[in-house]
Amino acid sequence: MNAILHARPLPAPVPSGGQLARRLADRYADRVTGQFTIEGQAADLRPLPRDLPPALAGALQARGIRSLYSHQAQAWDAARAGRHVVVATPTASGKSLCYTLPVVSAALEQGAKALYLFPTKALAQDQVAELLELNAAGNLGLRAATFDGDTPGDARQAIRLNGDIVVSNPDMLHQAILPHHTKWAQFFENLRYVVIDEVHTYRGVFGSHVANVIRRLKRVCAFYGVRPQFILCSATIGNAAEHAGALIEDAVEAITASGAPTGDKHILLWNPPVVNPDLGIRASARSQANRIARLAIKSGLKTMVFCQSRLMVEVLTKYLKEVFDHDPRKPRRIRAYRGGYLPTERREVEREMRSGKIDGIVSTSALELGVDIGSLDVVVLNGYPGSIAQTWQRFGRAGRRQQPSIGVLVASSQPLDQYVVRHPEFFASATPEQARIAPDQPLILMDHVRCAAFELPFADGDAFGPVDPGPWLEVLVESGVLHQEGGRFEWIADSYPAQAVNLRSVADGNFVVVDRTGGRQTIIAEVDYSAAALTLYEGAIHMVQSEPYQVERLDWEGRKAYVQQTHVDYYTDAIDYTKLKVLDEADRGAAGQGSAHHGEVHVLRRVSGYKKIRFHTHENIGYGPVTLPDQELHTTACWWQLPQQVLDAHFDSRQDALDGFLSAAYALHLVAMVSVMAEGRDLQKAVGSGDGAWFATADQAGRGQIRSGDSGEAVVDATRGFTPTLFLYDNYPGGVGLSLPLFEQREALRVQALDLIRACPCAHGCPACVGPILASSEAAGKSVKAAGAQVLELLGAAA
Repeated sequence: MNAILHARPLPAPVPSGGQLARRLADRYADRVTGQFTIEGQAADLRPLPRDLPPALAGALQARGIRSLYSHQAQAWDAARAGRHVVVATPTASGKSLCYTLPVVSAALEQGAKALYLFPTKALAQDQVAELLELNAAGNLGLRAATFDGDTPGDARQAIRLNGDIVVSNPDMLHQAILPHHTKWAQFFENLRYVVIDEVHTYRGVFGSHVANVIRRLKRVCAFYGVRPQFILCSATIGNAAEHAGALIEDAVEAITASGAPTGDKHILLWNPPVVNPDLGIRASARSQANRIARLAIKSGLKTMVFCQSRLMVEVLTKYLKEVFDHDPRKPRRIRAYRGGYLPTERREVEREMRSGKIDGIVSTSALELGVDIGSLDVVVLNGYPGSIAQTWQRFGRAGRRQQPSIGVLVASSQPLDQYVVRHPEFFASATPEQARIAPDQPLILMDHVRCAAFELPFADGDAFGPVDPGPWLEVLVESGVLHQEGGRFEWIADSYPAQAVNLRSVADGNFVVVDRTGGRQTIIAEVDYSAAALTLYEGAIHMVQSEPYQVERLDWEGRKAYVQQTHVDYYTDAIDYTKLKVLDEADRGAAGQGSAHHGEVHVLRRVSGYKKIRFHTHENIGYGPVTLPDQELHTTACWWQLPQQVLDAHFDSRQDALDGFLSAAYALHLVAMVSVMAEGRDLQKAVGSGDGAWFATADQAGRGQIRSGDSGEAVVDATRGFTPTLFLYDNYPGGVGLSLPLFEQREALRVQALDLIRACPCAHGCPACVGPILASSEAAGKSVKAAGAQVLELLGAAA
């Protein structure tokens, strides 16, 4: 018997994260530019507080919690002392207990109510599940429920009247709770705590909106005679106390040292190999992320791949499924997760992740936040997320149960990616970035003053946060939505203002994707308005869980895209162009032999066609036309110009000058995003004529496609004046405060962009410094890198 047992082959041992990291570093030494290990730490434990209600203490012990981590104990002390507090500690450090203890204690001792705000529905569902488990463990009698767009109508009244802890999101607070606060009177009269989780996500445009929603919340609370205490949680950012204080406009105590135990975390910085040394072109980040994920999953390690776009999620999911899910008789091992999936699909994927049934997850930033997805061993980033804070947030998804883990950052050809992997010492020592908001941006502020006036009348002398709303109220009186009498401003319009204000995007109206395969009509996905023109044009391949569907008809007004399931070996990518026209110049300054400006511009974006790209080889196999409405934007920008005589003296042709401006724009956009901590979607670049001619181009159109003609060729009208203009503009109506700091720091930005180009080791320009270049430019002996440096030198103070 023993001989038979010993003769059986033993299963291969599963390598740890550290072993896989060493194996990758040895096997691909030419691609790993940086490797370092963050040693784990033991738990810093404190006893359970003596003043915990006995029932709560019993519930905690029933769930195996007999002590607190140090940061949890600090949060308890601060909350019990009545101070606003923000806890900014790494992923999986137990932040939820920091607010659960004071909230549940107040509910048990005083019958107090609490409002939880999460940025996503998945987080809200996750938190309610935890609360219900704690409630059941101690038979606490708490009533906790989610209140969001998926909540049935018959349950909403019960939640309003009986809910002790209402778990929602800023959008529902903005559109469904505050405008109907009289229905929530009993809840507001007893509101003691407001919990705001993942506050690092409330930055830029979204954060500016949320800060105004909180102003409205505090105003309604004051009407009911309460002043709630705020408990905020965040991933590690560089200004946790300042940012939390800006959101709630009050002093906040920050707790930033974690007492939670962690395992060793092994980090690899990975630069794809060069495949064309002359042009500096590297293998795609996609192919390298796919290779690493396959190795990790084959080694038996639970793996997550983060992608920068929904399309890339579907492409990578398809590639991994071809390896691990090719047998339909076996359970699925690979799943995709992204926005646009229906709620039932997302909940199913979340359950499978928590149960450990799947081995590989491919996701957008939708899983960056603290949803419980079980135990992961490996996280692969397909491209740099754009900030150190986001990178560590994503790496933190692995090793949630103190086991060793591995994080691999695979660089794309974008200059910021290349800078990070070429300077591993920068990544190792860089501190997390700071989050910024601009709640007093005029258009955002006007929207929320209008909403606040609908909720409660304003009186002379009332404040809206630190802002005097008087001028805005007068505008609303003139527009006929408010009536002023006796020092009061009363809402008189029939409209419902909150419905017209979207906290997350410029425009309303998500598109639904309707599958008509087999004669039945089934909704399979939804797409937000801003992405619809780029993904749902007729002829587009729209992918859901890596299954391809072809868009047959797009009903733009009805917000519907009708698709049929198809079997093709390609996916599609939109070609879009941008046209800018200067409307008003507010500031002007000298810039070397040219000039720099700041003011208002009109932006027109057009999707003119799409490319068909073959899977695996990624070759271009065809084009198709797109006819959709143009998208218009009135915003603020800073821009640079050089006069025609200067260009004639330093460039052989107008095309060479345009190449120089495109190269300079690419480098300036990078350093500008770093300078003002902007995200790519908030700050955009373009090269145009400044007078409304079609000169601007999107990156994917390629150099040489300067205007929006169907041929895609560069066309310069020789009969008109030639003044190429480099724009950096706020991608939001009215601007969000990014372009003015750029104008004020223009010389420092120019120097940084010039250093970026000069420091790149390529000969004539590459995606790491000046963006994609055409082979024809190289064949003609033209250096677009030199042209970009020339433009920046001419714009210099000492030029």
